[in-house]
Amino acid sequence: MKRTGPSNQILQSVIRELRKRSSERSINLWKRVANDLEKPTRQRRVVNLSSISRYTKENEVIVVPGKVLGAGDLEHKLIISAFQFSNGAKEKIEKVGAKIIPLLELSKENPSGKGIRIIG
Repeated sequence: MKRTGPSNQILQSVIRELRKRSSERSINLWKRVANDLEKPTRQRRVVNLSSISRYTKENEVIVVPGKVLGAGDLEHKLIISAFQFSNGAKEKIEKVGAKIIPLLELSKENPSGKGIRIIG
């Protein structure tokens, strides 16, 4: 059976744009994020806030190539970028004062990928 990739039009455009930005500057970070997002939904990364809080430091920039869930608490300010966020996760992130940035916006702001960690 041939793998066709995601059928979600928004996700397809995000993947295309990340691949384009990766090839323009030869930055493998954005290519890796695009490859992870291209996986089937069941294989895509899902990360709880408790894991993010446990494995990150204050003011770090992280990317989750999948979905962030609201289980647990976030204990410090971060900049988090992901394809999807649960409603509970959004509320808890904003309550702590952390920032949520869309993937494409982060790739524009930091095209070189310096100081960005992939979690999940």
